[in-house]
Amino acid sequence: MKPVRLKLLSALLMFSVFLVGCSGETEEVVEKPAAVHIEDGDECHVCGMAITRFPGPKGEVITEKEQTVHKFCSTRDMFAWSLQPENTMRKHTLYVHDMSQTEWESPDDTALIDAREAVYVVGSKRKGAMGQTLASFSTESAAHDFMMEHGGEILAFDAITLEHLNTEMPAGEMHGDMRH
Repeated sequence: MKPVRLKLLSALLMFSVFLVGCSGETEEVVEKPAAVHIEDGDECHVCGMAITRFPGPKGEVITEKEQTVHKFCSTRDMFAWSLQPENTMRKHTLYVHDMSQTEWESPDDTALIDAREAVYVVGSKRKGAMGQTLASFSTESAAHDFMMEHGGEILAFDAITLEHLNTEMPAGEMHGDMRH
């Protein structure tokens, strides 16, 4: 009778270890890669233009799987790339300049912020490398101040579509609400 009890006890112990192992699921936290400095001579991943030669906010995308850095001469080009169907489902880390912390003519890379958390002014009078660009800010207040001076419309990251990039919005149009 002892061998049967021993086998049953052993099976129960194994099952208990299995249950404990299953109940302790932990979510793997992947650290976000740091922004990469935009160097003189870097070219835009979309249009090939020299990034630092032009005014306005720039963008960069770091692909999660390959850890490849794509740099863009404007936020408009960054969105044009990231909104393409083949890129929307992939995981990326995106950065843009906080234009409340740096000069329009020559953005400083110490002002790069998470693009998904930024607030954008679309359709302003200010031009970037490719003409109209999306002015990026860390706060809605800063975006609102910019919009009041330069026109445009305030949008959150998730509200930006390819239509915003493909159509010229009237620069005098002003909307004070945050769209999601």
